[in-house]
Amino acid sequence: MAKGIEQKQHWLRSSLRSDRIRLASGVVLMVFLAGHLINHALGLISLNAMEAGRDIFLAIWRSMPGTTLLLGAIILHILLVFHKLLRHRAYRRLAGRDILQIILGLAIPPFIVLHIIGTRVAHEIYGIEDSYAYVLFSLWVATPIQALLQSLALVIAWIHGCLGLHFWLRLKPWYEKAFPLLYSLALVLPVVSLSGFINGANEVEVLFANADWRDAFFARLNLPPDLVSWAYATRDAGYIVMYAALGLLILSRIYWTIVYRRRHVNVISYPDEKTVLATPGLTILEASQHGNIPHAAVCGGRGRCSTCRVRIVEGSDRLNPPSDKEVAVLRRVGAPVGTRLACQSIPTGDVSVIPLLPATATVRQAFNQPGYLQGQEREVAILFADLRAFTKFSEQKLPYDVVFVINQYFRHMGEAIEANGGHLDKFIGDGVMALFGLEEDSKDASRKALNAARAMAEELEIMNRNLASDLPSPLKIGIGIHLGQVIVGQMGYGSATSVTAIGDPVNTASRLEAMTKDYSSQLIFSQRVAERADGDFTTLRQESIEIRGRVEPLGIYIVEDARTLTQLET
Repeated sequence: MAKGIEQKQHWLRSSLRSDRIRLASGVVLMVFLAGHLINHALGLISLNAMEAGRDIFLAIWRSMPGTTLLLGAIILHILLVFHKLLRHRAYRRLAGRDILQIILGLAIPPFIVLHIIGTRVAHEIYGIEDSYAYVLFSLWVATPIQALLQSLALVIAWIHGCLGLHFWLRLKPWYEKAFPLLYSLALVLPVVSLSGFINGANEVEVLFANADWRDAFFARLNLPPDLVSWAYATRDAGYIVMYAALGLLILSRIYWTIVYRRRHVNVISYPDEKTVLATPGLTILEASQHGNIPHAAVCGGRGRCSTCRVRIVEGSDRLNPPSDKEVAVLRRVGAPVGTRLACQSIPTGDVSVIPLLPATATVRQAFNQPGYLQGQEREVAILFADLRAFTKFSEQKLPYDVVFVINQYFRHMGEAIEANGGHLDKFIGDGVMALFGLEEDSKDASRKALNAARAMAEELEIMNRNLASDLPSPLKIGIGIHLGQVIVGQMGYGSATSVTAIGDPVNTASRLEAMTKDYSSQLIFSQRVAERADGDFTTLRQESIEIRGRVEPLGIYIVEDARTLTQLET
């Protein structure tokens, strides 16, 4: 009972976070804007179609729930975004995409304030029927410059909203596949909408030339004589509020500059003896950006993606406590103890950190990832395979032929390994290294490794048949498999980063593969693999050998043709 209450309280706190509310309000506004654009697009059919679509649109958004939702979303979005901008310590190091979104967002209110006053506000105060005929007449016929400004406002608002959705959704695993479709829709919808708007406006312009239609139109509207002056006066009052808000943002920049420059700076230490002097109040990520330290931040420092995470070497007690939001993100990626998000960590003293991801980290690193990527000790099966006498073959063939054959070999071996649940670690010259057991127990790992060896032998036979005319003699392979405790993690530098394993069992597996030459066999696997696989290997040749670097002899099983192995269930 208590646990259930605690979970509900945690969910409530998480849902009421300012960033969640800001995101939710933005989604509501995008839904409203998308419906507005679709309504405009009906102008490609006719003005009557636009009016019919308007009736449905207003039935939703001018109902009491719709009005409350829309008005609440507008107020909350503006206030929360403004609050975020006021609290932001520095704009200089913001990414270009973030600066673009901020500029577009600030440009929206000045463009649309008169349109809102002339439609929704005029409807509520003066009872004006803000039909499409009225709007298109006001914009296209009466004040053509407003038609241009409103069209520009539509594009600005749409781009601003699409950027916000993109920054949010790109952290979802499914977004990469859906992106081409969503991107196409994002391009097509405003184009179709503006086309419908122009087509409907041209229809109104033609109708307005008819005196009878014009008289009936104005009689139905019954516009107050002071409507125009009232609308522009109200707009000017809105501009004063906007100027005041902009001035407040400028004052906040001056405030942060004065306040934090007077305080004692914090020293943030990075690997390779790099340090940054950071004014109090800056996050570790902002300090990295100020000090030109390459630091990944796919989400732009919003605390969503985890790519900016760092390991705190010293000074963890001199950081602000992690929020529920930060804890949830770190738990999602299985981050070990001592890890913090750089964009959420504000030092109150000197700290020493190590960024855990390369500065070139992509959205993929922001997805939920297995814990072993951070570095774990696991019992895995390691498989090494190597082509026999391939150097001699390559000396007798043209480079093109060598590349063609080796690529065929890698494809066949890779498919055999992956089909049996293995992880392709790397290709080394004409050799292959694969890991089994990254996400399963040692029994399944051993069985899958042996099944993969059997499949590799079968694939090699298929390859030899297919390339019989290109090969002077059939290709031969040697495979070694061993099982043991290794350290697994994502290792490397830059684009050469991959999941791999290090430890003595890796060296042992490599030596077993090399021994296949001495025993004229295709596969050698250790007794440890056989014990964990729990299969019937009594018919196989067994030996006990000395392995360089090992104190005790190692029991091995020798298989002349791996295709003769029995397929093991996993």
